[in-house]
Amino acid sequence: MKIASWNVNGIRAVIKKGLLDWINDNEFDIFCLQETKAFENQIPKELYTVLDKYSYIWHNGTRAGYSGVATFFKKKPNSNNNKLFFCEIFEQDGRIIETEYDDFVLLNIYFPNGGTKSNGDEMLSHKLNFYKNLIEYVNNILKEGKEVIIAGDFNIAHTEIDLARPKDNKNSIGFLPIERQYLDLLHNEGYIDVFRYFNPELLDKYTWWSYRAGARPRNVGWRIDYFFVSKGLLSKINNVYHQDQILGSDHCPIVLEF
Repeated sequence: MKIASWNVNGIRAVIKKGLLDWINDNEFDIFCLQETKAFENQIPKELYTVLDKYSYIWHNGTRAGYSGVATFFKKKPNSNNNKLFFCEIFEQDGRIIETEYDDFVLLNIYFPNGGTKSNGDEMLSHKLNFYKNLIEYVNNILKEGKEVIIAGDFNIAHTEIDLARPKDNKNSIGFLPIERQYLDLLHNEGYIDVFRYFNPELLDKYTWWSYRAGARPRNVGWRIDYFFVSKGLLSKINNVYHQDQILGSDHCPIVLEF
């Protein structure tokens, strides 16, 4: 099985920049998109050309042009859910889709970005609260005897090797110690960052680059898109990699094979 995750930063923009070629060239079993920034009735008509192979679940929240996630799949899941029981406001944002299969539960998530230093602490608190509640939620899934895959844009670089300029960004949202502690907690609860597990010391591999100052050609990036999996799935994983040659968004796709 091959699962992909990509923050497309606007489905209507990326459809013009090679999204269909990416889908058709890779033959994913499941692909998860974040930050679609469109209601379901705004899905570009071109995307329907792949729906002879895929069905989908679309969760756009309530705000136009904001957030939104979509999960596409060849095999219909046993069940699906886009209702976040732990907090209604997160559901309104359109941040998560849960699909359950025989061997795992997949969560496709666009995590809050935490805002900026200039807009105060409210957005950062919102982000940390999301993490706190999500960890409790996935732990309950594990207690039910189900394995978990969390895929998406986590909006946090975990360690210093996960961004190009850690010293310059030590006080930046997305690399604050208080944020990184939640990825520590996720790890301590038994969820594994698969890319780092298989590439513990690999440098200069990122998934997001600012549009400013030619950051991507110079590879001045951050690794903030992840697959975290529960330990019971590790033995089944064959490969995990970044498709950093794929353009069209300020993020690149990531792929998990097992």
